[in-house]
Amino acid sequence: MFIDRALITIKAGDGGSGITSFMHFKGRVNGGPDGGDGGKGGDIVFVADKHLTNLSDYYYKTKYVAESGAPGEPKDCFGRAGKDLVLKVPLGTVIKDRESGGIIADMFTDGQRKVVLVGGDGGKGNAKFANARRHAPHFSQTGEKTESKQVVLELKTIADVGLVGFPNVGKSTILSRITKARPKIANYHFTTLSPNLGVSEYYDNQFVVADIPGLIEGASDGAGLGIEFLRHIERTRMLVHVIDMSGLEGRDPYEDYLKINKELKNYSPQLAKVKQIIVANKLDIYGADENLKAFKEKIKGRKKIITVSAVTGEGLDKLKQAIYDVLVKLPPVQPLEFEEFNYVKPERLDYEIFKEGETFVVTGTLVDVLKRNVVMDDMNSLAYLHKVLKDRGIIAELRKMGATDKSTVIIGGEEFEFID
Repeated sequence: MFIDRALITIKAGDGGSGITSFMHFKGRVNGGPDGGDGGKGGDIVFVADKHLTNLSDYYYKTKYVAESGAPGEPKDCFGRAGKDLVLKVPLGTVIKDRESGGIIADMFTDGQRKVVLVGGDGGKGNAKFANARRHAPHFSQTGEKTESKQVVLELKTIADVGLVGFPNVGKSTILSRITKARPKIANYHFTTLSPNLGVSEYYDNQFVVADIPGLIEGASDGAGLGIEFLRHIERTRMLVHVIDMSGLEGRDPYEDYLKINKELKNYSPQLAKVKQIIVANKLDIYGADENLKAFKEKIKGRKKIITVSAVTGEGLDKLKQAIYDVLVKLPPVQPLEFEEFNYVKPERLDYEIFKEGETFVVTGTLVDVLKRNVVMDDMNSLAYLHKVLKDRGIIAELRKMGATDKSTVIIGGEEFEFID
């Protein structure tokens, strides 16, 4: 099954929690704090792999979670860091954030790596909270929790040449004759259900050719299968427009030419400007010569026309030469130019207060940090919470909003009585 688009959910590993521990050894039952920090969570890493051809690995499995960090251990030992989760994708895969549509990465070269999500930081053990005034902290920090994200994987084939044209005009046959590719070939519509790639050799030079599945009129608006594969010719340096000159399908070659170019322009105005040569195919069939003559009169020399018979092989050497002559004048295939989108951890600690009757709910990134740092059953930790609330102006803000001794304050899911 050929899959060139996938929607997956990814989540970096949570950070491991620090632990509360005290030294115990013979002769000293209650030693100092020695709780170690938790390990960092694993990252989500995408890697481009030239051996992959499509995104079928992400069709059935759509959720990927990296390993979480291990909790800290006694004797100031750090918890083990979670393993990174490496997701391999074929060359040409564009990774996008589903919500914003922002492009995260264009996996263009073999071995290219992109860290899309960073694992959560490990929590601090109680040894890190000891100071001159607090010799025996009975609390530690939980690991940082990470959020899941949805990303779209979209494959855009990387090729020098894109073969375009209506179904059954001979694109697959031409590909098989000028490269070593062996696409499925038969005399009926839509035999090609996925792009096929082949490497063509011209003396000591090589170029990559992609056979794009047959387009039909209205493809750019979603008709037929063409719209599913138009993205695969966005990267091509040039187009080879294959036209059936035999007329056996009951279509006019010149009308075919106009319709395909219209679909290319509707899909992308830039695509319509890509260098294009015309291949007049099936010249071995009776009546093709007359159709070719009429076609040339209508084209009036605006495009270079190569006459071939894909079945007999006539004209294919001239076709390869014509393709090479155009390619040497064009710049190489380039990755997309885009403003990179990155998932970043919030740096600014802020908060919001919502009032519901006599209940006040405090939310925000500051609350998320407090949830990690505060242990509710430890007086020292609660004193730290009160100090932060006071220093950050939250208590003053609650009082300003009308909080009284009868009010309830909810912070991170925990309820507190407001004492003025």
